[in-house]
Amino acid sequence: MASRRSFLDDIDKEILKLVQLDSGRPSLSKLAQKLNISKAKVNYRLNRLENEDIIQGYHAKVNPSKLGKDQQMIIRIRAKFGPGYHKKVGEMLSNIPGVFAVYFVFGENDFVVLARASNREAIFEKMQILFNSELIERTTTEIVTKAIKEDNCFFDF
Repeated sequence: MASRRSFLDDIDKEILKLVQLDSGRPSLSKLAQKLNISKAKVNYRLNRLENEDIIQGYHAKVNPSKLGKDQQMIIRIRAKFGPGYHKKVGEMLSNIPGVFAVYFVFGENDFVVLARASNREAIFEKMQILFNSELIERTTTEIVTKAIKEDNCFFDF
């Protein structure tokens, strides 16, 4: 994993933009055509971006609603402070079914968790795990009513 910040030229930035818009690893021919450079140059640059850990993988974009996971929640958690608490709590939160992001944060709360569930009962089950944990002091849960923007694309370099 690269520890220093890599220099990205305009072609690298355009490759990153195009790759993020595609669900899987894009065709070298397509990229070469869109960028007006050779397939060999595209391949070299993609490999470099992968080796420098700038591109960490290629993923399918899955629609959670089509899988019955219509309810999204944002859970803010204040944990009980103690030695190594952030690791213990972080691991516990990461293992709750439906949790897709766990962030250790500074501020009023210690963690922010993003999760999906199929219905109110499933939300309640997830919350019971938190309520019954000796590691958790307090939670605040918000149910997302409408996603205004939801993607992992990052275009501002």
